Amino acid sequence: MNFNLTEDQLAFKEAAREFAEKEMAPHAAMWDRESIFPVEVLKKTGELGFLGLYSPQEYGGLGLSRLDSSIIFEEMSQHCTSTTAYMTIHNMCAWMVTSFASEEIAAEWGAKLTTGELLASYCLTEPGAGSDAGSMKTTAKLVNDEYVINGSKTFISGAGSTDVLVLMARTGEPGPKGISCFLVPADLSGIIYGKKEEKLGWNSQPTRLITFEDVKIPKQYLIGEEGKGFNIAMKGLNGGRINIASCSLGTAQASLKLAQKYMLERKQFGKPLAAFQALQFKIADMATELIAARQMVRLAAFKLDEKDTNASAYCAMAKRYATDICFNVCDEALQLHGGYGYMKEYPIERHLRDSRVHRILEGTNEIMRLIISRKILVEGAIEVIQ
Repeated sequence: MNFNLTEDQLAFKEAAREFAEKEMAPHAAMWDRESIFPVEVLKKTGELGFLGLYSPQEYGGLGLSRLDSSIIFEEMSQHCTSTTAYMTIHNMCAWMVTSFASEEIAAEWGAKLTTGELLASYCLTEPGAGSDAGSMKTTAKLVNDEYVINGSKTFISGAGSTDVLVLMARTGEPGPKGISCFLVPADLSGIIYGKKEEKLGWNSQPTRLITFEDVKIPKQYLIGEEGKGFNIAMKGLNGGRINIASCSLGTAQASLKLAQKYMLERKQFGKPLAAFQALQFKIADMATELIAARQMVRLAAFKLDEKDTNASAYCAMAKRYATDICFNVCDEALQLHGGYGYMKEYPIERHLRDSRVHRILEGTNEIMRLIISRKILVEGAIEVIQ
């Protein structure tokens, strides 16, 4: 086992850092404060290939591994968590279209998504179906050569400002087997966008309710086969859990750096904070837990790349552990700043707000525990813990 990054991975990491330091970090506070969705900057990331990281090369993607992608997302999220998090969502949508849609649809839409010409939103969650995605009510009924879509989706990132919706809807029986996946142009007649939600964090990406009233799409806009949408969604969420955990890692890393800098500069009782042993122990614990979380996320990414039969459990473990630990690191970093950490003049409070939602997304951390325990206790996959 070699835990060192390869030359290619170091190059990806450096390219991500250079771009994010120049194009994202100087504007992140303003984007957060004024709730600006930085479309032009996102399109620039597409020019670098960062919106099609693990999509196939034949459709304009870079075809990178999930581990490579995790390293890039972690680096970029140090400079703007919210914007990077949207990039991970778009990457998942682009991958679904280029990996599961027909050749005709992938050729028509794939390169436009992977290059950032078009931006996408992922439409899974409903007002009455969050973690229980199998109970969704939105329907897509085949009428002649068109699917007619009715229902609503909630908490949709980018909604109202994106061009493509990757939608999960019910085409058949109750439960997961009746769900299918669709590509829906975002400007079709019958699509109604709700008000932009006011949120604690993730303010550089709009979040809205979307209502579908007799929205018609050609039948070839079905992604994959009828009834296979839930499987596509779960495959997407395995990667999505690594992605969101990677964003947590980057945000925690940024917070730890800020805490280190502040402790060396701030003086109390005639000496720097860094001279107090209790605070030294605190920073040591934060660094240790961050490193442990990073290794777990990279292990999960490796398992997913290797198509390990227990990859879903590893992804759930990584998401559960990293998002919890990294939020705690941000919280402790704010505490080390004292009252200044609570001021918007310092980025630490934004890191705390942006990282909090990661414990809820891609399945709450309670759902992650159910996935892990089912793998071990019901399926008997003892190798997961060996």
